[in-house]
Amino acid sequence: MTTRSRKAGVTLAVNRVLVSAHAVAIIGQPVFAGGYLGGDYDMLWLHRWGADAVSFLAYAQVLAALVLLLVRGPRWLLWASLAIAAGETAQYFAGVDGALDLHIPLGVALVVGMVLTTIAVWRPQTWRAGR
Repeated sequence: MTTRSRKAGVTLAVNRVLVSAHAVAIIGQPVFAGGYLGGDYDMLWLHRWGADAVSFLAYAQVLAALVLLLVRGPRWLLWASLAIAAGETAQYFAGVDGALDLHIPLGVALVVGMVLTTIAVWRPQTWRAGR
């Protein structure tokens, strides 16, 4: 295995871990929101903390996807990560502003997007195709 191949393999592994952690974090968000709406008002704090964690993971995912692209990885992961991070930024501010008419449907779309990204990042044929 060449040095370039090892770097790509490590970078791919880091991307897979980040994408997977990001998916788990974003899937937890509706659970926290549902707990709050069900009357457990402490869950709102967890939802807020979860939003911070999801945002951090989104930006880390963008950086990792950029590094993967630089070692000849696929472009699609960077574009998907940028789109999800932009959506999550809008989601964050919609939630802070109380715009639930945007916050809830955007949240559903982001969860679906992250689940699909997670499935795609773990498919071996995705990486064999190259860019």
